[in-house]
Amino acid sequence: MIWIIPLLPIAGFLVLTVFGRRSPWQFSAGVGAGTVGVSAVLALIAGFTLASLPAAERSVVSSLGSWVVIPGFSVNFGLRLDALSDLMTMVVTVVAFLIHLYSTAFMRGKGDYHRYFAYLNLFVGSMLLLVLGSNLLVLFVGWEGVGLCSYLLIGFWYENPENGRAANKAFIVTRIADAALLVALFLTVAAFGTLDIPKVLASASAAGGSGIVTAIAALLLVGAIGKSAQLPFQLWLPDAMAGPTPVSALIHAATMVTAGVYLVARMHIFYALSPGVQLAVAIIGAATLLYGGLSALTQHDIKRILAYSTISQIGYMFLGLGVGAWSAAMFHFMNHAFFKALLFLGAGVVIHRLNDEHDIFRMGGVRRTDRLLFWLFMIGAGALTGIPLVTSGFYSKEAILESAWLYPHAGPFFWVIGAFGVFLTGAYVFRLFFHVFTGKPKGEGGSRPASAIFYPPMILLGLGAIFAGFLRTPRDLGNVKVISSFLNPVLASQGKESAGISTEATLQIIVAALSLLGVLAAWLGYRRSLKRRGTEAVTGHELSVGGRFLLSGMGADWLADNLVVRPFMWFAGLLRRDWLALVYVGVGRLSVLFHQALRYTQSGLIRWYLLGIGVGVLVTLGMVVFA
Repeated sequence: MIWIIPLLPIAGFLVLTVFGRRSPWQFSAGVGAGTVGVSAVLALIAGFTLASLPAAERSVVSSLGSWVVIPGFSVNFGLRLDALSDLMTMVVTVVAFLIHLYSTAFMRGKGDYHRYFAYLNLFVGSMLLLVLGSNLLVLFVGWEGVGLCSYLLIGFWYENPENGRAANKAFIVTRIADAALLVALFLTVAAFGTLDIPKVLASASAAGGSGIVTAIAALLLVGAIGKSAQLPFQLWLPDAMAGPTPVSALIHAATMVTAGVYLVARMHIFYALSPGVQLAVAIIGAATLLYGGLSALTQHDIKRILAYSTISQIGYMFLGLGVGAWSAAMFHFMNHAFFKALLFLGAGVVIHRLNDEHDIFRMGGVRRTDRLLFWLFMIGAGALTGIPLVTSGFYSKEAILESAWLYPHAGPFFWVIGAFGVFLTGAYVFRLFFHVFTGKPKGEGGSRPASAIFYPPMILLGLGAIFAGFLRTPRDLGNVKVISSFLNPVLASQGKESAGISTEATLQIIVAALSLLGVLAAWLGYRRSLKRRGTEAVTGHELSVGGRFLLSGMGADWLADNLVVRPFMWFAGLLRRDWLALVYVGVGRLSVLFHQALRYTQSGLIRWYLLGIGVGVLVTLGMVVFA
């Protein structure tokens, strides 16, 4: 069963690649969604079976045999299902299946239908190899697979040069970070002689806080923040919105950007043994959640707002990992998968209804034409904000912030940043919500009907965005922490597990109040915007210098271009003119000269050809006789 889960989507990719072009769209939809759907069912069966076992037995390893065998080193092509990979597998397959189902209607008439589902299936199969790999080499295969698929899907509509540039940007930025991950694998083999994850973790524990453990932890972190779009590698994610909206949902909710979170959680012992690097994880997470929240405040493209939101929410997960709240970080990953997929799919319906309009200032009044979408989007926005007691986001953010409060290294400081991020989240997502769903329609185009297939996946995601939070309830409701108890055999949290009833309740009340204040601030800003521009206004770009700074993502692209890209191109230009380059240029020019000389021998006169053959025969005989 473990092998069938990732191989089914990969088989779907192969079938669609070979037979999809000549088959009807129903075939592509059935193969694409069907293979992932069966994988989701098998993943759920495997997950519930694993959960029913005693904690000490929640680990299953299956191998197809040896992959790399050299003296003193070998790697098997194996998969491992334990509590952590089980949680990831269930979330990835279920959310991916719902996105596939949604895509069957959304992508009709919008490009090569079979090619889209082939790429999507390969994306899911690669992510499953990543999370199920029993060793770091299999993990790396899946890691590079999702990088390739993100390139193919972000640039799916490659006829537009902007989409191609966005795909290149995602591929190149993540490849730079992946180089650090590859070096980490080399160091791991050199230090421990294996890439098998349990053996590597055991060897690291035996080595203690040595320099090699710290170096590997730091290099793994660089790879993780590249894939998860954390500072300073966040550049690629906003532009990744060039791809189809369901692709954005898959990248942001269950694959690609969550890979870095999984990698740090999987290798958590390295960070527990390297306090300095673990502190860096927390700092990066705190800085990124603040960056993403502030940048989202002034965006006007509905998908870019959600993209910066993803950067911010992944920052919360890294903050949780950095303060040792491994289970809380994975709990937020699960909740984020539900509500972020819901928000992106909801945004897709809005864009579809409003004739491909993306600007929230040209939207409005969607509540009048689609009440179900209004309520579903409200659930997603509330869960993202962390509306208290009734949404999953409240419980996972509260768990991370409680751990941040208890963290011995500047814990209250991290808590303040995280709490302020809650306020920012409410402000930017409900700013989007009010402009899109309330008031009067502002755009010039009418409203297109939406397919009925859009709504069942969003309803299921909405249920997850509400009820998944109850897998970790507040202390006064019985302290039922299902996620923590399930993950503890793999991810035991560091330090104290509770701040005490009174402190915990106080922190929860403050976080809840900040989330509601963020919603209030969004409403007041929306009302002030209407008074300033009028209810029929269709522009919202009259920003101050600070607003334009946030709109540009705090100038991140400008900085990268001037500090990295231009110096690199200048240095590459120098290398083109050094003495070593002259050797290759000289060889090329000499080859051209020989060509110019030899082409005169091709005269077309047969007697000269016969003379050449005769001379050649005489030279050859002379060599045979006299040599």
